[in-house]
Amino acid sequence: MIYTIILNGFRALRRDRGAFVLSFILPIAFFTIFGFIFCGMRPTGTPRVNLLAVDEDHSPVSKRVIDGLQHDPSLLVSTHPEAKPGARKDQPTPPDYTAASAEAAIRQGVAPVAVIIPRGFGANPISFGPAPDRKTVIILRDSSDPVAAQVVAGMLQKVVVTSLPDVMAAVGVKYLDQASGGLTPQQRQRIESDISRFRAEVEGLNQQEGAAPAGDSSGFVAVTIRDVVGEKKRNPMISFYAAGIGVMFLMFTASAAGSSLLDEAECGALDRLLSARVSMTTLLAGKLTYCTLLAFSQLVIMFLWGAAVFHLDLFSHLPGFIIMTVATSFAVASFGMLLASVSHTRAQQAAISTLIILTMSAVGGSMFPRFLMPEIMKKAGLFTFNAWAIDGYTKVFWRDEPISHLGPQVAALVGSGIVLFLIARRFARRWEST
Repeated sequence: MIYTIILNGFRALRRDRGAFVLSFILPIAFFTIFGFIFCGMRPTGTPRVNLLAVDEDHSPVSKRVIDGLQHDPSLLVSTHPEAKPGARKDQPTPPDYTAASAEAAIRQGVAPVAVIIPRGFGANPISFGPAPDRKTVIILRDSSDPVAAQVVAGMLQKVVVTSLPDVMAAVGVKYLDQASGGLTPQQRQRIESDISRFRAEVEGLNQQEGAAPAGDSSGFVAVTIRDVVGEKKRNPMISFYAAGIGVMFLMFTASAAGSSLLDEAECGALDRLLSARVSMTTLLAGKLTYCTLLAFSQLVIMFLWGAAVFHLDLFSHLPGFIIMTVATSFAVASFGMLLASVSHTRAQQAAISTLIILTMSAVGGSMFPRFLMPEIMKKAGLFTFNAWAIDGYTKVFWRDEPISHLGPQVAALVGSGIVLFLIARRFARRWEST
């Protein structure tokens, strides 16, 4: 009897496609997604950080530091803007970043962090203690990425030490001279000769290997981290979480609202509607409008709650918020219509929608920040509503960009919504023929 009960249970599971998908397909899908995310990370635990490097010193020492940063496997360093797409190969390279252009690039989201090596850095780059004449390296950051600046600060300390061992030796001799009461001229001459020979060996090694030798240290370089985006916002990240979580639950709501088509088809109400001179296009358009208004209301309430409880600066960003919310609501409403049209039963629709929504949310950044994902996962996220919506809301609330800069996000959301609605209309033809 126990064997028969077990066998009947597995037979029922096989017939119930929804339960089968949720039991086996969904866990495998999530395992695969997060496997790609974490396996694609570097040994440091984070993907490569995009870094803009500005050399205001233009000394041999600062050049060696920039070279060391460029050869660090944890960093992806740019010293000048990328050439515009379609530019000819014979065109000159864009000019190097300056402090002003690097700050502007950070504000535009080109990179999350920039390093500025100031003038005079090469004269006294390293110190074992307080030094009034030591220049401070400035790190500009976009604090929407809380990891990048800390990674760069640590890598900068390591690169400076490992790229400048001869300078380290010279500074050590300076402190030894002060602590010992003064070296004799013969001792000083011999040490300087050894340091010169050591410097020549290091430069030759760097030219042969193309990278700085391995090493680890911290605190030898004065560093100041300055926020250039979000520095005056009371709770800047709340818009990111509101958008990510809101879009995910919007898709569940749109899926449930769209499934009313299946309920009407099962109870016969759909046949009566179509026989009453209501076309399928009109019916789908009406349900699409309802789902859009419902989704819009949900996002408005969520952001109002964020403004009341978490001090989200909503009312000064109303135009951009309304545009992004309308585009996002229309896209997820069309998504709900498509799920209802391609599904044949309510159970099938529930299983398919759960699998697709959770997968899109994981890849699109609702569950895990996209700036921590490998490049391949970032590109995969562009096939989801979540990524485009989060990027758009980030432009509105975080970067304070004008409405005209929302064009790519709005076009992607509205365009995908139109395409999905047209596909849903085609699949809905089966109800007209019954």
